[in-house]
Amino acid sequence: MRVNPYLTYAGQCAEAFGLYAEVFGGKIEFMMTHGQMPPEMPAHPGWEDKVMHAHVRFADQDLMGSDAPPAMYEKPQGFSVSVQIDEPAEAERVFAALSAGGATRMPIQETFWAKRFGMCTDRFGIPWMVNCPKPMEAPAQ
Repeated sequence: MRVNPYLTYAGQCAEAFGLYAEVFGGKIEFMMTHGQMPPEMPAHPGWEDKVMHAHVRFADQDLMGSDAPPAMYEKPQGFSVSVQIDEPAEAERVFAALSAGGATRMPIQETFWAKRFGMCTDRFGIPWMVNCPKPMEAPAQ
């Protein structure tokens, strides 16, 4: 079994997934617009060029998403997409790319559990946590 995030956007899914493919060194596996849906499922007026479904793959990870029509869009809340990265420099690069044009909620820095950890919301409104963990030690008994 696998679990992967499915993100919704207010019209910027194509741009967001282009950024994620670039940042994570991935490939957009699939992208279909509302206008490409079958004729029996017409697109909302003005949404023909918006994304009905997108799938980006990087390493062995999947990220999926779509543009939600205005009446169905809800601002993301109550979650973050967590990214685990092995090297501090790579964590800093990813954090800088994701936070550019967005908002930093916690600057990337060393913590008691991580070589680097930071929280941001990207310019598309998606919350991210970038973590470069320290080796875990068993708690003292």
